[in-house]
Amino acid sequence: MIVHYQGNPVAIQKQTTAQDALHLLLGESVTNMHFATINKEVCPLTTVLTDGCDLDFLSKDDPIALSVLRHTTSHVLAEAVKTLIPEARLAIGPATDDGFYYDFDSPVPFTPELLTKIEAVMKDIIRRNTPVRRFTLSLEDALSYMKEEPYKLELIRDLSPDAEISFYSHGKFTDLCAGPHLASVGMIKSFRLLSVAGAYWRGNEKNKMLQRIYGTAFFDQAQLDEYLFRIDEAKKRDHRKLGRQLDLFDVLDEGPGMPFFYPKGMILRNELESYWRALHRKNGYEEIKTPMILTRELWETSGHWDHYRDTMYSIKIDDHDYAVKPMNCPGGMLAYKRKPVSYKDLPIRCGELGLVHRNEKSGTLHGLMRVRCFTQDDAHIFMTEEMIKDEIMGVYRLIDEVYSVFGFSYHVELSTRPENSIGTDEMWEIATKGLKDALDEIGVHYIINEGDGAFYGPKIDFHLKDSLGRTWQCGTIQLDMNLPERFKLVYTDANGEKRRPVMIHRVLFGSIERFIGILTEHYAGAFPVWLSPVQAKVLTITTHQNAYAEAVIKALEANGIRTEGDLRNEKISLKIREARNMKIPYLIVIGQKEAEDSLISVTARGGVNLGSMVLNDFILCIREEILSKSN
Repeated sequence: MIVHYQGNPVAIQKQTTAQDALHLLLGESVTNMHFATINKEVCPLTTVLTDGCDLDFLSKDDPIALSVLRHTTSHVLAEAVKTLIPEARLAIGPATDDGFYYDFDSPVPFTPELLTKIEAVMKDIIRRNTPVRRFTLSLEDALSYMKEEPYKLELIRDLSPDAEISFYSHGKFTDLCAGPHLASVGMIKSFRLLSVAGAYWRGNEKNKMLQRIYGTAFFDQAQLDEYLFRIDEAKKRDHRKLGRQLDLFDVLDEGPGMPFFYPKGMILRNELESYWRALHRKNGYEEIKTPMILTRELWETSGHWDHYRDTMYSIKIDDHDYAVKPMNCPGGMLAYKRKPVSYKDLPIRCGELGLVHRNEKSGTLHGLMRVRCFTQDDAHIFMTEEMIKDEIMGVYRLIDEVYSVFGFSYHVELSTRPENSIGTDEMWEIATKGLKDALDEIGVHYIINEGDGAFYGPKIDFHLKDSLGRTWQCGTIQLDMNLPERFKLVYTDANGEKRRPVMIHRVLFGSIERFIGILTEHYAGAFPVWLSPVQAKVLTITTHQNAYAEAVIKALEANGIRTEGDLRNEKISLKIREARNMKIPYLIVIGQKEAEDSLISVTARGGVNLGSMVLNDFILCIREEILSKSN
């Protein structure tokens, strides 16, 4: 009989299993393939193949296999909820990057105790190991079949009248679904329900609020245990909790999405900004500052008024419409136009730490990660078309240098023209080719993200990986031939002719606030010495050592080391515990012996005892650590 492997027909014997076909097609040495996909359904390798089927193979770590596993688990969750609460109504239950969720309209609230009962019912369902079956119905029959499920009826009515509508069933449970699924529910080995949240039906706040159960699933327990460990560690590292604990920053009810930075948080922030400024000076950038509020006409010229208006704050001044800037680029255009520009002046690199405001929905706000006001570490580079590749490469190296300082690895995506865009085909072709040529010459691997560019140009996005393996999109390089056209920017070329410059929009951190949130979780609040708001803390065993301790503090501060003292008449164990909770890099304990011998006793963060040393030796070591910006 014939099966189709990756689109090619292959002749095999009847009653051949997927395991036998795997060895036939890929060789006996293949050991990392755990599942077959037969007609897009994930099946065990013991499955017997059928004539004419489409065949492929997957490992247990393959994103497709995990997605199918998790989607099937969401159906098992839905059956368990219907078993315990028959009057609950089903909404949707997709797989996600890290797991799955299912939305329910339930008269019973999903408490932690109820989640435990739901998990127990799910395990019983899985133990039955019933096969998963797909079937289709006409629109009319589908509406009749789902007549008790109002949310499913709404989804069905959105489909084409002549569509064949697919359903998946296992045992007595059936759900409207496009699939694919596992061959049987018994393939689900390790899962966990994680949390409950509210979710508006179809994401529209005008619709009913449903209850959403989040969960995750893996093909073996070790993978699940590792994931749950990361989840637990992420809770400990939550920047909102650490921001309060370390007295760095907070977001208060009086200003939703508008962060407060306290004195220690400002030290951290200022260190980041000082590093940013020094790096930009070294790389030929000039710093500018543009107004926060500009006329509506400016935003119409830039295109933001048509493409971004829903997220902009508008105000009236002297009966004229203005907008609070959501981006810095239109102000950068005006800064360029302030004086004539020659080809000899190019490239012009302008950096700006610009405060912007965006009207984000309240349900999306999250600490420093999603806010309504933030500072973009923006830069705009104006250049000739011939300079595109070199300038893109220069920015790439700058971003690479920054991320290496903080110990981040990253991957790169090239995002191309979206449907809702401005500019000519020729502009987009030149801009996209410029980005590709630069990345190819650098030799970096990158992923093409079709249709996800900015409305005015293609872009390179940097997705950095933190210490828990989570990814964050931060840096971006956007090539733009549209705004120079819209703002009629010009330079004079070597022949005295007026030409249009090309420009780059570029950020390194992305948002200062969000980057601080990412750093807080990446380091679990234990910042490198150069970033730590307090770099050393001096603790006395008794008040008899206070005079010497004060001299030590003064010497450290005189050498630029941010130092605090705890000279209270309290037990040294209490002082050490409190200082460790603030994650200070170095604790200096001074007792009678240290005071008499003019020494200090130093303990590094993590409880590493460095012993007694001369103060000047410690100063030299910590200053070297600060200057090296080591992690």
